[in-house]
Amino acid sequence: MAGHMIDRRAALGLMAGASLAGCGRNDGITRLSFWAMGNEATHAPQILTAFEAANPGIKVVVQPLPWTAAHQKLLTAYAGASLPDVSQIGNTWVAELAAIGALSPTPAFADDLLQDQFPAVLETNRIGGRAMATPWYVDTRLIYLRTDLLARAGFDAMPVTWAEWKRAMHAVKRVAGDGNFAILLPVNEFEQLLTFGLQGDQPLLRDRDTRGNFSSESFQAALSFYKSLFDEGLAPLASAAQISNVWTEFARGYFSFYFSGPWTIGDMKSRLPAEIQPHWTTAGVPGPTGPGASAPGGSSLAVFRSSPHQDAAWKLVRYLSDPAVQARFNIITGDLPARPSAWAAPKVASDPYVTAFNGQLARARAVPKVPEWERVVTEMQIVAERMVRGELTVQQAGAEIDRRADRLLEKRRWMIEQGRAA
Repeated sequence: MAGHMIDRRAALGLMAGASLAGCGRNDGITRLSFWAMGNEATHAPQILTAFEAANPGIKVVVQPLPWTAAHQKLLTAYAGASLPDVSQIGNTWVAELAAIGALSPTPAFADDLLQDQFPAVLETNRIGGRAMATPWYVDTRLIYLRTDLLARAGFDAMPVTWAEWKRAMHAVKRVAGDGNFAILLPVNEFEQLLTFGLQGDQPLLRDRDTRGNFSSESFQAALSFYKSLFDEGLAPLASAAQISNVWTEFARGYFSFYFSGPWTIGDMKSRLPAEIQPHWTTAGVPGPTGPGASAPGGSSLAVFRSSPHQDAAWKLVRYLSDPAVQARFNIITGDLPARPSAWAAPKVASDPYVTAFNGQLARARAVPKVPEWERVVTEMQIVAERMVRGELTVQQAGAEIDRRADRLLEKRRWMIEQGRAA
């Protein structure tokens, strides 16, 4: 029995050695692990062939992750000391990953990557004045609209102020017919109210981002405008799950204005019936007194501090940030380039539905860069739903969002007071 155990251990040892030798592949090739999500993971290999050809000593191994699991997977990998060399990350994750020390800041030799960027998008990647990740592709939300119904209502262009837009919505609702509305604002989605909130001149958080500022005059105005769209019957009181099929409802005129990002362009082109195709477009978000702001979104490229291949990792980031490569990736995926100069590429510039996104991104405003932000806006929308259902007034809703935000930011306040946070 003992002899069998010795033989088995010896065999396992040989197998382990062979495995380690295989992993090491002492062939002079640097193998970069690159985690990517969703559509980008599917299509990244198409643009990486040229990178590997130009850098024969580097092989990029793409690991696809679903967006729903990616955030937790990165945190688990950090705890287990198994992060990749490079990863696609959501812009709102930068603050959290920087706080735990996972990110490698942009080195001096790569400072040029911080030029030719949309300012608000780049700002989401800066923590304490340092760029901790590099924008890869960008997005923001604006308005998709039915141009035919707007024209029938007596408007030849998308209004640019809240007051005029509301007047247009009432007119559109009248021509759309009984049972139809003007705009879809799912009560379980925070992005629309956040967009309205960004129009004001007062910040969403105060006291060094340690307390909510949702009782401010400007956010109260946003809450009032948002609530009025439900009170006046312009938006259905429904969650996204209660809308059976967005494309069908948009096509039949159940709503004529729809907030969404660039990913919806392809869906509109492929899912709307042929007779509706000439009658939709994209337009910037209206504001209280003129064209309004929106939140910058998209994905960034993160190099992790734990990577033993820093030089190779930054070579990959530089390649993926090249305007020509980003323009090509736009053709493949529909992702909007992070480098503004890439928007001049013929295939990008010729898409009429993309034009409005360029202008909207120029007006984008960065949201607070605190790790708790996603939880704050989730609570914001929970309270806002109670408000539009008549349980809270505008003033009560602002105070309740502040209360919930203050609770979520309690640890940050303590760290600031102890001098342990920026």
